[in-house]
Amino acid sequence: MKIQMKIWFEEKDQKVFGEGPYQLLKGVEKHGSLRKAALEMDMSYSKAWSLIRFIEEELKIRLLDKSIGGHDGGGSRITDEARELMEKYQTISSKMQEQLEEYK
Repeated sequence: MKIQMKIWFEEKDQKVFGEGPYQLLKGVEKHGSLRKAALEMDMSYSKAWSLIRFIEEELKIRLLDKSIGGHDGGGSRITDEARELMEKYQTISSKMQEQLEEYK
């Protein structure tokens, strides 16, 4: 038997942040681009952008610093607020996973 769990953060009884958004932001951190992060997850850029905007609006924080065009074609990087949110999510997920391991 295998035990599974999912962790997410809610605001006003609505899911606003979980594994998907976490992985998307990790991809932005890795590639410096929301478009490349979305592509890596087989997600459309428009869906990724909508998800980022939704989370920013619900949590009242900015997740990405964006640069448009230019010599390198622009890109994105995660903000300190996004990094803090990701660290919180990862810490909680890791601790819960450790607890589950005790029941194997």
